[in-house]
Amino acid sequence: MTDTEKGVMVRLCAKILAETDLYETDTEVRNLIDWVCVSGQIKENNNKISSLAGGIQTNRTRVSRGCQRKIGTYEKVVRGT
Repeated sequence: MTDTEKGVMVRLCAKILAETDLYETDTEVRNLIDWVCVSGQIKENNNKISSLAGGIQTNRTRVSRGCQRKIGTYEKVVRGT
């Protein structure tokens, strides 16, 4: 959904909330309005999670490589080479 479409949806939701009692009487309308109101935040949260997960993977790879180097060094010491 584009930003323009989201803006239209939010305005429609606001109009429904202000001028009707559909939010209280129709659960499908309530669910749609709730989804429209939080969908932007959900997208932002998902982007943040993806960013954090990418950082974790980068750190995991760096730590793994460092551990492998240390293990190689210790193996050389144990072998006496």
